[in-house]
Amino acid sequence: MRIPIVNESDEIIGYEDRKDRIPGSITRITSLWVGNEKGEVLLAQRAFTKKDSPGVWGPAAAGSVEEGETYDSNAVKEAEEEIGLKGAELIPWQKSRRTTSHAYFVQSYVAFIKSDYPLVKQDDEVEAIKWFSEEELLKALDEKPEMFLGSVRQRAEDFFNYPNPLLANQ
Repeated sequence: MRIPIVNESDEIIGYEDRKDRIPGSITRITSLWVGNEKGEVLLAQRAFTKKDSPGVWGPAAAGSVEEGETYDSNAVKEAEEEIGLKGAELIPWQKSRRTTSHAYFVQSYVAFIKSDYPLVKQDDEVEAIKWFSEEELLKALDEKPEMFLGSVRQRAEDFFNYPNPLLANQ
């Protein structure tokens, strides 16, 4: 799979095969944060077979933008593939530049669905999916932060402050 390589302004400057990525290359990633009518957030536990951060909890869906994709088209694809979410409005949210095991821009999205939406996880990508209340998630982050991707606390705190249109109707 070829992925776009971008400069510090997030402009595409070339493409590399994902498995042959040169250290220091900056890539593009999407992440999706999903809420429900109970004010909960949906997180996904990465499959234990994943190369990076196996078994760790993170956003509901995430993935590398591939050649020919935009942030938007990748977010839609990852939501469908990883958790079976189709037809939901994905709202562009936060975009940031990060460096963990590699450098990347991450465009985050939010979506809101009913808690009984029939989600279906992709077994080779996702070990488990779970709805977390704000209290439950913050407690888990305090007690076992190693079970979560490093960005989860800040993004979750920001997410719980995002206006949830499903809560306004209660």
